[in-house]
Amino acid sequence: MRAVSSFVLIGLCAILIACSPAQSRDTVALDVYKSPTCGCCALWVDHAEDRGFSFRVHHLNNDELTLEKLRRGIGLRYHSCHTAVAENGAVFEGHIPAHLISRYLDDTPADSIGLAVPGMPIGSPGMEVGDRLQPYDVLLLKKDGTAELYAQVTDLQSQYQ
Repeated sequence: MRAVSSFVLIGLCAILIACSPAQSRDTVALDVYKSPTCGCCALWVDHAEDRGFSFRVHHLNNDELTLEKLRRGIGLRYHSCHTAVAENGAVFEGHIPAHLISRYLDDTPADSIGLAVPGMPIGSPGMEVGDRLQPYDVLLLKKDGTAELYAQVTDLQSQYQ
C-alpha cells in the first residue's frame, strides 16, 4: 500500500511540474532594464513571471536606462520606468499586461518594434492600488518612431487574462 501511495505522489508531482508556467517549454525569456530601487518594476516582473515569462534583470542608473531606451528606438514620449526586450529584439516599455506581450509575440505587426504603456498608470500590472484603475492605452511602437493604439485597458480584469 505504501509503495502505491508513493507512486501516486510522485506521479502527481510530475504532473504539477509539467503544468507549471515556469517549467513550460513555451516560456519566453526577456531581458528587463530597470533601476535597482524601483519596486513597481519588480512587481511587474512578478506579474509576467506568474504568466510564464522568465527574466534576466539588468540594473542601470537613470542616465544609462534612458540611453538604453533611446538606443532601442523608444522615443522619450513613450518612456516608463522599465524596458523589457525579447530575444528577437522586440521592446516592451512599462507596465504592459503580460497577455498583450504574448499576443504581440505570437502575431507581430509589420513595421513595429514593440509595445509601450507610457508613464505609470495606477492599477496597471505592478502599479496596483486596491481596486483603483486609471484606464490606459497600450501603444504599438512603430519603426518610424510613431505609435498607434494597440489595446485599451478600461477595467482591472481585462489586464489579467
